Amino acid sequence: MHSKSKALLDDIKDQIWLTDGGLETVMVFLEGLDLPHFASFTLLDSPAGRAALDRYCSGFLREAAAQKVGFVLDTATWRASAGWGAVMGLDAARIDAVNRAAVDVVMDLRASHAATGLPIVINGVIGPHGDAYAPDQVLSAEAAQDYHRRQVQVLAASGVDLISAVTISSLGEATGIAMAAIEVDQPVALSFTVETDGRLISGMSLQEAIERTDEATDGAPLWYGINCAHPDHFRHILHGDWVGRIGSLRANASRQSHAELDNSTVLDDGNPTELAAAYQALLQILPGLHVLGGCCGTDLRHVAAIGQQCLHRH
Repeated sequence: MHSKSKALLDDIKDQIWLTDGGLETVMVFLEGLDLPHFASFTLLDSPAGRAALDRYCSGFLREAAAQKVGFVLDTATWRASAGWGAVMGLDAARIDAVNRAAVDVVMDLRASHAATGLPIVINGVIGPHGDAYAPDQVLSAEAAQDYHRRQVQVLAASGVDLISAVTISSLGEATGIAMAAIEVDQPVALSFTVETDGRLISGMSLQEAIERTDEATDGAPLWYGINCAHPDHFRHILHGDWVGRIGSLRANASRQSHAELDNSTVLDDGNPTELAAAYQALLQILPGLHVLGGCCGTDLRHVAAIGQQCLHRH
C-alpha cells in the first residue's frame, strides 16, 4: 500500500466519517439554480453559485462538528473532465482551471472551519466519462486510464487528500481510474452505482466488479462504495467476505430507478428518518464502512439523521 494511502487509512481508522448529500439535486430543486448537464462546477462561475455552494458545504461542516465526527469534503468536479468540458464548449486548459478552482474552494472552507477542530479530508471527485445510466460506450481499462489521467493529475497536484470516483457503472472505467491514481501515488476510492436489481447496468454483479478491479490493480483502492441507488435496490446482494471492501455508502433518498429519476420534474426526497434506519441496518452487515452520506434527493436533513443513528455503533 502506498504511504499516502496508509496515512489516510490510519487517520480514518475504524471511525465513521460523514460526507455531504446530493449536491446537484439540492442546487437544482432547492436552490433553484441551473446546472447545465448537471455540472456542479458551473456554480463557480457566478457569485450566486459560489454563495450557494458555500452555504451548502458549511451546513454539513457545522453538522459534522456538532456530531463530533470527521468530514469528507468533496470538490464540485464530478463533471469536470475533458469529454464533458468539450460538450460544454470548454477546452482542456479551462477544465484544468475549473478543477484547480474547485480544490481552492474546499481548501478555503477547511481553513475557515479549522478553529472547530473538525478533521476534514479533501476529496477530489471524478465522475464517469459519459452518462453512467445510459452509456453510449463502455471504456476499456486502458481507455479509461487515458481519459481520466489528466483530471486525476490536476486534482492530485492541487493537493487533494483522496480521489473518489462516483457513479461508476463499468469494470473498465473503475480499473482505469484506479490505474491513473496509482501513476501519481494518489489514494483512490471507487464507488459503483447499481440498478434496482443490485447489478451494474451491464448485468455484472457488484461482487464481480469489486473483485476483478482488485485483481487488476493489486487491491489499490482504499475501499469501494455504493452510491446513487436506494438501499432497497442492493441490500439483498450484500453477503460474503467481499462486502468487507465496501467502505462508503451514499444512497438515494428515492426508490425510483435511474430512468425514472432522469425523467422526473419534481424532487423525491424520501424520508430522512427511514433512510437513516436503513443505513443503521446496513452497518450490521458492512463492517468496513468508513464514510456515510447521501446522493440524489438527499440534503442536510438526511445526513444529519444518518449521523445521529449510525455514529455510535461501537
